[in-house]
Amino acid sequence: MVEFKKFENGFEYVEVSNNAARARIALQGAHIFHFARTNEEPILWLSDTSDFEIGKALRGGIPLCWPSFGMNNPDLPQHGFARVGMWRVENHREIDENSTQITFTLNDTKQSRELWNHSFLLELKVILSETLIMELTTTNLDDKPFKITQAFHTYFQISDISNIAIEGLSDKPYLDALTDKHHVQKGDITFFEEFDCVFQEVGSEILLIDKNSTISIKNEGSSSVVVWNPWIEKCKRMSGMRDDAYREFVCIESANAFEDFKILEPKEYHTLKATIC
Repeated sequence: MVEFKKFENGFEYVEVSNNAARARIALQGAHIFHFARTNEEPILWLSDTSDFEIGKALRGGIPLCWPSFGMNNPDLPQHGFARVGMWRVENHREIDENSTQITFTLNDTKQSRELWNHSFLLELKVILSETLIMELTTTNLDDKPFKITQAFHTYFQISDISNIAIEGLSDKPYLDALTDKHHVQKGDITFFEEFDCVFQEVGSEILLIDKNSTISIKNEGSSSVVVWNPWIEKCKRMSGMRDDAYREFVCIESANAFEDFKILEPKEYHTLKATIC
């Protein structure tokens, strides 16, 4: 079932539900801000101080970074403009009683071309079941090539930052964005300070191990993964979250970032896919 809803201030979203799971997706940014399997706790973290305001990005869930990840393009806002663009629901269907598919689209506008002078079609297909599948397809509708970096900036809810480990990135090269130095990961990732690293040459499944659960992340059309937690001091400086919120989430971001950028010729397309289960 797909229901179109809005908050009292007019902020629009869709609620998608079936026998297996439930999700809420804002039309602004095609931003998935809730996903939970039936009778289970949410998999995604959403700040309890998030403002559902038009023109303001949400803190938590799965923001879409596009056409630039971070400040890869200094001429654009951080993480691009798709996360605050107004998307359309193109279609939706019930695959079966446990699976629902919904597709959102975003095109260039006069405002977007003032920021990034290209014609494009951006399509997000979401399949909701016990597994969450996201496919973000960029099509170049322009008469000249363009370059993109992008990410599903996924905030995972956790029991506590001290309880988790991330498997699947050992022996992968990475850039430490805090020091701007390159390293190779040794062993699983655990957390005891601020962490902001872009891993490259990633082709295998990633596991988020918590004390009572394991989440699998599989990516296609991507060889880069970002892992981030702001820790204590940065969390205090950030808008839209409590001072101790860093304990409640970790970001594992399916990405085309840094060396994993994509250049699309006219009429070419590229799909970034993430499967969370």
